[in-house]
Amino acid sequence: MSRFDFTPYRRSTVGFDRLFDLLENQARLNAGDNYPPFNISRRGEDNYRITLAVAGFRPGDIDITAQQNLLVVQGKKRDDAEDGQELIHVGIANRGFERRFELADFVRVERADLADGLLIIDLVREVPDAMKPRKIAIGGTATLTAVPGPDSDDSASAA
Repeated sequence: MSRFDFTPYRRSTVGFDRLFDLLENQARLNAGDNYPPFNISRRGEDNYRITLAVAGFRPGDIDITAQQNLLVVQGKKRDDAEDGQELIHVGIANRGFERRFELADFVRVERADLADGLLIIDLVREVPDAMKPRKIAIGGTATLTAVPGPDSDDSASAA
């Protein structure tokens, strides 16, 4: 296991203690178990998707809990034998699991679906209007005009 040393960054930054603690804790917690496997994808500027491979689990076997800045996905193991069947070989993993995802501020779960052995959780970031950049006129008051970001084409056309 490789360990990152954030000491040089801690010396030259102020107010990022929570971020460095989060990174160090995640490295410790996720060092061993990689079950179930998952993907995280960005689907737009403010849209994300987490896809977990949960073959053999039913919707009733999975609990998804969203708290402030934390998403917890738990799968509960159920009895392997169904309808009096005797399993001769068990090759499909059906063990219980708990997977935690730290969420950024203003990120919320939009929906969750289970299909074809994949649990898909869509996330969206909704920044409140009070937190968005505002244009401040000199000698005037703040207006609610959105300030174009660095990726915006508006900044190139204004030059």
